[in-house]
Amino acid sequence: MNLMEYKAERPFAQRHLLCLQEYTPDEILQLLSLAAKLKKMRKENVPFTPLQGKKMAMIFTKPSLRTRVTFEIGCVELGGYPFMLTNEEIGLGKRESVEDVARVLSRMCDGIMIRTFDQAEPLGLAESGSIPVINGLTDEFHPCQALADILTLYEVTGGLKGKKLTFIGDGNNVAASLLIICTKLGIDITVACPKGFDPPAHILAWCAQNAAVSGAHYEVLHDAKEAVKGADVVYTDVWASMGQEAQAAEKNEIFRAFQVNEDLMELTGRKTYFLHCLPAHRGEEVTDAVMEASYSVVFDQAENRLHAEKAVMAMLMGAENLA
Repeated sequence: MNLMEYKAERPFAQRHLLCLQEYTPDEILQLLSLAAKLKKMRKENVPFTPLQGKKMAMIFTKPSLRTRVTFEIGCVELGGYPFMLTNEEIGLGKRESVEDVARVLSRMCDGIMIRTFDQAEPLGLAESGSIPVINGLTDEFHPCQALADILTLYEVTGGLKGKKLTFIGDGNNVAASLLIICTKLGIDITVACPKGFDPPAHILAWCAQNAAVSGAHYEVLHDAKEAVKGADVVYTDVWASMGQEAQAAEKNEIFRAFQVNEDLMELTGRKTYFLHCLPAHRGEEVTDAVMEASYSVVFDQAENRLHAEKAVMAMLMGAENLA
């Protein structure tokens, strides 16, 4: 498959990006194709402004580097006007209800991006408002990151279907979104985590449904060495996510056998690339040697957040200008 030449099977029908399980494989591929095109256009300084004159509210109850920078720069490059709202300013769900915030912003803006803890907040904004809502991260899902990850996998391996991605670490929001997108697109995925830290059962049930259609193979193992065999990409994330700082010391002990190091990477038995959604805790879930290795593409992956999110904003907020 050539993403740059991908032809949509049906018109893009999504109104929001809350969780990729709601998207068809065709809709995901439309986003990835547009992201690949936007990346090329940016490098060639070709202007593309489907959000001209449009305004996007960015709500942050979790701090951010990549989410803040990529959405803000991306919206500006698409011709839009982004502005940030912190939790201290709006007190989402406390000072003012999610429903009221959604209705107020719907009168003044053309889209909302939210990075927060509770998945109920983007869901509530989408249900109560009349403008697109983009999930920039919740404790349950990280859909924009997954889009950037699969764009990166495509770039380094030259394909999607039948490739193998191994995720090492906690069965967290990143793992959940990777499981969904991989099983939607026919990408084999193995998640390796300590016992008791598996991805949620309902995510695995969705994977079963997706894989029955796509032919993807998915599995959850509790042995990192076994999991990496035959992997085209090895991926890890911090062991204690934002908001879990009190568990960090305990998790560091439990997850010690799941560190991605040079010895583990050698067990793949093939040319393998390393991914990390960042920030990385070097010396914990990954070593410096792996982060700085020639097979590490973590900063290409970080850049791809920009292109993936520009595609999301363009499709959801500027669809009428894409023809």
